[in-house]
Formats: sequence, C-alpha cells, structure tokens
Amino acid sequence: MPQIASLAVSFDIDQAGRPLSIRRVSPEFRPFSEDVLPSLAASRFPAGDARAGCRITYTHRMTAMTETPVEDLVSYSLYRPDGALPWSGWNRIFTMNGNCADRPLPPPLVQVYPDFQKIPATPGSRDWSMVTYDQDARGRTRNVRTLYSTGNAALDVASVKAMRASRHSGGARAGCVYPYWRAPMRLAAPPSPDTMSLRPTTSNCDASDDTYATQPRLIYPEAYSKRSIEGWAIVAFDVAPWGELGNLRVLASQPSEDFGQQALQVLRSARKAPSQAGRVGCVDKVVFRMGPTDEEASAL
Repeated sequence: MPQIASLAVSFDIDQAGRPLSIRRVSPEFRPFSEDVLPSLAASRFPAGDARAGCRITYTHRMTAMTETPVEDLVSYSLYRPDGALPWSGWNRIFTMNGNCADRPLPPPLVQVYPDFQKIPATPGSRDWSMVTYDQDARGRTRNVRTLYSTGNAALDVASVKAMRASRHSGGARAGCVYPYWRAPMRLAAPPSPDTMSLRPTTSNCDASDDTYATQPRLIYPEAYSKRSIEGWAIVAFDVAPWGELGNLRVLASQPSEDFGQQALQVLRSARKAPSQAGRVGCVDKVVFRMGPTDEEASAL
C-alpha cells in the first residue's frame, strides 16, 4: 500500500482546554482520516490561558495484526469502521488459556447488561470494558474480571456485575470474553455569534426572511454523530430570482471546519421562494444538535 501523507491540523484552545476552530492545514484528502478532527474535538488540554495557532501533525502508521496493541483491536471491534475484525485479531484478544474461542461459539441463555444511564459517560468518546470469564457445565459464569478497558471505573464494576448474573450455553468453557460499552456523553457546541453580526455589508437580503420554499435536507456529519459532538456553522449565500441558492461560503463554524462543509451541503438542497430580483449577502446558521436520547442526530 502506498505511503499516506501526514495530516497537519491547526486549532485554538479555549481557557477550559477545549480545542476549537479545528482546520486541516492541507486540504488534500487523506484515507482513513475521517475521525481525526472529531477525535481532536473530543480531546482536552490543561485549562489555563486561551491559546491560538496551535498545530498537530498526524502520521499514518500500519502495523501487523500480531503487533497491534490488543486494546486497539478491542476498540476497533466495537467501532468496525472498515468491516468486522478479522479472526486473527480475535485470536489476539482471546489471550487466556481456554476453549471459549472454539467453534461453535456458545450463545448466551441470559445476557445481563448494566444500567448504562447510571454510569458516567465521557463527552465525545465511547467507553468500553472487556471482561473475561469462565463458565461451568451449567453455564454459570466464574472468575469474572476486567481484561481491558478505557478506564471508566464505574463501567468496569458494572460490567463485571452484569456478567456474573449472565448465563450461557455450550457447557464448561474457559477464557471467554465479552465487551460492554457506554455511549459518549453529548458534547455541546461552543457558543455562536449573532448571525446578523456576520452579514455582509453589501447584503440586500431581508434579515427577517428565514423561510424556505424547499426545506434544507438535514444531514448530520456521521463521524461527529458517532461521538455525540454538536456544532454549528454560519453560511452566506446569494439567491437567484428563481429561488436557487448560490455562491455559498462559510463565514464561521465550530468546533471544526467539518460543520461548515456539512452546512454547505445542507443549504445546497434548499430553495427560497422566487422573486422579481435576486438577493445577495443572505446569511443563515445551521445548528447540528444531537437528539434527546443521544442516539438521534439532526441539523436545524
């Protein structure tokens, strides 16, 4: 596989340590980089004075399945961005001496889960806990303990407790594993400026005209939806006499440029009502907000 060029990213940091204004320094596409900006948006630096013009470079590195850290294999098995984890990866995860990986795999008779809503979540990042256990001839779990995890202590405790209450078929087995995961906590969008404060001085667009003859097609950026990261973008555009939007450009977006690019796609699907003359310098704000259960995503 050809070497993939590094990806340089610029960003600012607010007083709370949150990265903002995240931008790609090089606009060229980089394979396997869909989660780079979202992962930085979910990161935190030490709190202190606000900083601007920060920069970080991500370098692509390929490793053999036998050399990949097991924690990375577990994480991949839960996200599966490019398909299921190969069985050679699962053989790395089944590190305990035992026969639980022997086919056919034993299906559960009773699978107990933690009450995830009572477990603290991490903003913008999924927590997981991989437990290992044995089971006796009657399918009762034994020797349950945490094998790998992201370090969420409450999830680790609840996962062990849930597996102890579970029951499985397949007879006596040893060295079984099972992952529990907690969805990310919603990471709210940073404050946004007043939309009209960014309105071009040459605008002849009625500031009160926020209606659309054809409503925008609302699509949430998938990589941010997976991490429950919210954002916004303020977009300027012109309107042709027949209602088509053109000359769309992003005036501001947070926490990353991806929300601006997605907002352009949202507004390109919309139409204004026809008028005698075109309008220039119109502005609108597209707000990307997670649903009430953090399992839904919408753009408003």
